[in-house]
Amino acid sequence: MVRAPDRRVVATTDLLVEGRHFRRDWSGPFDVGVKAAAQNLADVAAMGASGTALLVGLAAPGDLPVAWAEDLVRGLAAECARAGASVVGGDVSSADSIMLAITALGDLGGREPVTRAGAQVGDVVAIAGRTGRSAAGLALLAAGRVSGFDALVAAHLRPSPPYAAGPEAAGLGATAMIDVSDGLLADLGHVADASGVLIDVETARLPADPELRAAAEALSAAQGAPGGVAPGPGGVAPGPGGLGWVLAGGEDHALTATFGPGTTLPSHWSVIGTVQKGHGVTVDSRPASGVTGWSHFR
Repeated sequence: MVRAPDRRVVATTDLLVEGRHFRRDWSGPFDVGVKAAAQNLADVAAMGASGTALLVGLAAPGDLPVAWAEDLVRGLAAECARAGASVVGGDVSSADSIMLAITALGDLGGREPVTRAGAQVGDVVAIAGRTGRSAAGLALLAAGRVSGFDALVAAHLRPSPPYAAGPEAAGLGATAMIDVSDGLLADLGHVADASGVLIDVETARLPADPELRAAAEALSAAQGAPGGVAPGPGGVAPGPGGLGWVLAGGEDHALTATFGPGTTLPSHWSVIGTVQKGHGVTVDSRPASGVTGWSHFR
C-alpha cells in the first residue's frame, strides 16, 4: 500500500538491460542499483513531483551470485533514500542476462503537474544540474582512460539527479520540464514537439565545465587526433571543449525547464536559451546538426 495524499499519482517506468545500459565489467551492482533508481526518480521530478515508491522487477541468470543481487538492492535503497522514496515491492524471474524493470511513483504535493507541452513563445530555457559528464565518463571507460577522471566516470556509473529542483521548478511556475536522459538537444526537441515551439540553445550561456575540456583533450591526445575525437559510444563526439557531450550526451538526468519571462530563478538554475516561434531545436540560431542524442533504434 502506498499513500497518495495528493489523490493524484505520478507514475513512470523504465528498463535497464545488461549490455545496453550497463556492463558488469564497468559497473558494480551498487552502481547499477543507483542508476536504476535515479533514471526513474528523475522522471518523477521532471513532472514537479516528489518520488515516493519504486516497484522493481529483476530478471537474472541463475548463476548470478546472491551477493551481487544484495549489493544491487543496497544501491537502489541508497538512491531512494536520497530522493525520499523507498522500494515497496517487485518480482524476480530468470533470464539469460540481467534486466531491471522499474516503476516509480510520485506525489505532486498539491502542485499542478509540469508536462512537456506547456512551453510558450517568450519563455526562457533553464537547466539544473550539468550535462555531458555521463557521456564523457562512458567515452573514457570505452577508451580505457579513466585515471584522473573519477568524477566523470562516476557521473556515468551513478548519476545524481537534482530531485528537489523538480518540485521547486513547479513552484516557480515552470511551463514545461523534462529530465536529460537522451541528450540535451534531443530532450529539448521532445519539449519543442509537444509544445509546438522552437527552442534555441545559446552555447555561450551553458555552464563551463573544465573537467569535460580536460577529458576531451586527453582522448584527443590518446587517439592522435588534434582535429577532434572520433564519436564514441552512442555516436556522440566530444566536440570542442566537450561541447558535443554537453549538447548530445545522455544519462546525466539534469532537469531542463521553461519559465515565463522575468521569472527569478535560484542560482542553481542556469538560463541557456529561449522559446521562439517555429518548430524544433536550434543551436545559436542555427539548425542542430549531427547526432543530437540517443536513439534506441538507430
